[in-house]
Amino acid sequence: MDPYEPNQIEAKWQAHWDKNKTFKVETDSSKKKFYLLEMFPYPSGRIHMGHVRNYTIGDTLARFKRMKGFNVIHPLGWDAFGMPAENAAIKNNTHPAEWTFENIRTMREQIKALGLSYDWDREIATCHPGYYKWNQWLFLKFLEKGIAYRKNSTINWCEDCQTVLANEQVVDGCCWRCDNEVLQKQQEGWFFKITDYADRLLEGCKSLSGKWPEQVLTMQTNWIGKSFGAEVDFKVNGSDQVIKVFTTRPDTLYGAMFMVLAPEHPLTFQLSRETEQEAAVDAFVKKVKNQDTIARTSETGEKEGVFTGAYATNPLTGESIPVWTANFVLMDYGTGAIMSVPAHDQRDLDFARKYNLPVRIVIQPKDETLDADTMTQAFSADGAMVHSQNFDGLIGQEARKKVCEYLEKEGIGKATVNFRLRDWGVSRQRYWGTPIPVVHCDSCGIVPVNYDQLPVELPLDAQLGEKGQSPLHTLESFYKTDCPKCNAPARRDTDTLDTFICSSWYFDRYTSPRQEDSPFTAKDNGYWMPVDQYVGGIEHAILHLLYSRFFNLVLNDLGLTQAKEPFDHLLTQGMVIKDGAKMSKSKGNVVDPDEIIKSYGADTARIFILFAAPPVKDLEWSDQGVEGCSRFLKRVWRIFCEFADDVKTATPPDENFSTSVKELKELRRMTHVTIRRVTEDIEKRMQFNTAIAAIMEWVNHLYHFKEWKEKQKALSEPVKAVIREAMESLILSLSPFAPHIAQEMAAILNFSDALDQEKWPIYKEELTQTDEILIVVQVNGKVRQKVQVASGISDEDLKSLSLSDPRIQEWTQGKEIKKVIIVPKKLVNIVVK
Repeated sequence: MDPYEPNQIEAKWQAHWDKNKTFKVETDSSKKKFYLLEMFPYPSGRIHMGHVRNYTIGDTLARFKRMKGFNVIHPLGWDAFGMPAENAAIKNNTHPAEWTFENIRTMREQIKALGLSYDWDREIATCHPGYYKWNQWLFLKFLEKGIAYRKNSTINWCEDCQTVLANEQVVDGCCWRCDNEVLQKQQEGWFFKITDYADRLLEGCKSLSGKWPEQVLTMQTNWIGKSFGAEVDFKVNGSDQVIKVFTTRPDTLYGAMFMVLAPEHPLTFQLSRETEQEAAVDAFVKKVKNQDTIARTSETGEKEGVFTGAYATNPLTGESIPVWTANFVLMDYGTGAIMSVPAHDQRDLDFARKYNLPVRIVIQPKDETLDADTMTQAFSADGAMVHSQNFDGLIGQEARKKVCEYLEKEGIGKATVNFRLRDWGVSRQRYWGTPIPVVHCDSCGIVPVNYDQLPVELPLDAQLGEKGQSPLHTLESFYKTDCPKCNAPARRDTDTLDTFICSSWYFDRYTSPRQEDSPFTAKDNGYWMPVDQYVGGIEHAILHLLYSRFFNLVLNDLGLTQAKEPFDHLLTQGMVIKDGAKMSKSKGNVVDPDEIIKSYGADTARIFILFAAPPVKDLEWSDQGVEGCSRFLKRVWRIFCEFADDVKTATPPDENFSTSVKELKELRRMTHVTIRRVTEDIEKRMQFNTAIAAIMEWVNHLYHFKEWKEKQKALSEPVKAVIREAMESLILSLSPFAPHIAQEMAAILNFSDALDQEKWPIYKEELTQTDEILIVVQVNGKVRQKVQVASGISDEDLKSLSLSDPRIQEWTQGKEIKKVIIVPKKLVNIVVK
């Protein structure tokens, strides 16, 4: 038989699968469905090993589930809108559409070369009008429901480039393109009311526990950030202005010694006007605008602030307290203002010590007395209220409840719930995205485009400005239109939608990818959704996954979908590491999948990616590991060739098969043990590395069996039957991991030319049992001997056998045997004195 030639074998079967549309799937209510989905890629140009890992994990499970009898949908598409295409267009002097579609063609061929079992008839690209039409349709539905609305927000603006920048495009306060200073200004834009769904999103996290990584659920829970407390009004002295704060500790109100406003808070500017602090506040606000929000709020970041020149009145003590502005308070959390209680908040205490602000203890712990003058650690736990007038002595939840009741009674505050989550700003002042389907009319205001006029197409003849400026607001052929309501001249909205919208419902579109009169049909969506297994990186734990869950809830409310959650199970795979760092072009440690496939074959790449580490762990790239996996597949091929001609016409043993030949019994045992191990490792644990290890051990045993086979003058039919069973089982067990070589072996045996349609092998528990077991014999807890015994041996016989063993007698001779401890089928421990 020919030597193993992976490139020829893989090209052959990929062409076969493509021609026969082997993995095409249809809705079929008579079959149990399984929806397997990997997070769809951005068409950046070429796939990398991170892609390979993501898709190979998913493909392995998809192939396994097909063989288990499921109707498996396994689609792929392209998250094709976004800034990278614009950046590449500027760099390469090309159009974003041309760059994107060329990359899609390249990456599609690369992905096909991996032998991934996608239904390519379901392929989508979010930059195609046939897809983003439904982004616009859904936006109008959100608008009708009151979920989409407009308001002012702060944006990053580069005056030199005349464009809005995302936060990640601001480097040290400067534009990443031109290095000029970035300004922050107010601009009106579109938002989605995700905050209306905060409680339901939190409840959903509970239902996903045990099915999603707890780390992801914790990150989402913290991002939503539900907290119970009180909203309290502090009146600004000499003004009718009120500073509203939210606090989770109303029991510490008597210890509020100063206020702190976010630099972006409108009152920061207003309160400092015509005071001695005006210049200092302006300089500080300008400085903070250049600081990263994560750094501003981190525990280790430096806490800085300035006095605004104004005072407010503590509503419970009646004292005037100074109003400061500081970098650690953010406008988009709570009310953008806090009351500072330095004795009971470490950040506030550090700030107070730095700027010589007063400290007052209002909560005392049970077992010690705090000293406001000397304390270096704030006491933030529950304790008895002190220096708090009529509330002294109250503790914890009771104290907070009583203070809230008093605030409400006096009209100076109320108990409330606060969320860290903020509404989702979806306007982008970019070109390469979904046009927003509304027009602005001088007479009618904002008017939605009629549904029958969708899609509002992105003009592909538009050219980006030299520095990336969107051409939409200057392109008359795009923005000039008529009002749908009064037919007067009007102007299209020239913003585009956040590309996260594209990825917030794409899994629904896959269920009816060519549907022309709706985003998807109720029948198809009801059958396929939810996604049973979603695979992707943990970097998407919050935004993409949270937005998708939000979209699903809205679609539930609109009566379009039924699934309570879009993704039933989530696997977040680890990164691919090389030379101690994540693979990236900037680090120069990228491994090109094409080169691996060319040198070793796609099956080797797949086996290595799956064998080198469990899916959820980081994978350390190893050239030696790749070579080892290549050698393993060559060993598989050689051992298969050794047996293939002997068993082409044989059939596996039937139910009545029996043999007394030790070697045949052991081969059957190894076959069924391996099937069990591989099945459970995939199905129960998703531990593909240990499943492959089990197959490797099995192959080693086949080589030992070959030595016995070569000693036989001729192979009897029972021998051929057992070997045939082993070969078919090897092919089937290997096929999810290395589908090309498995399919080639199946064809040679005239076994199958469509392994995904074959049934997964079923192990027989009785055949996994061995006639003999290994028993460890100890003397006083130390291993002194190992003996092979019959698996059904009695405890009394095992005791006699152990005591009569010559080696054991060397350790027990002349000593008193106090007792013999037997752990059935494992060990014997002889205690002597």
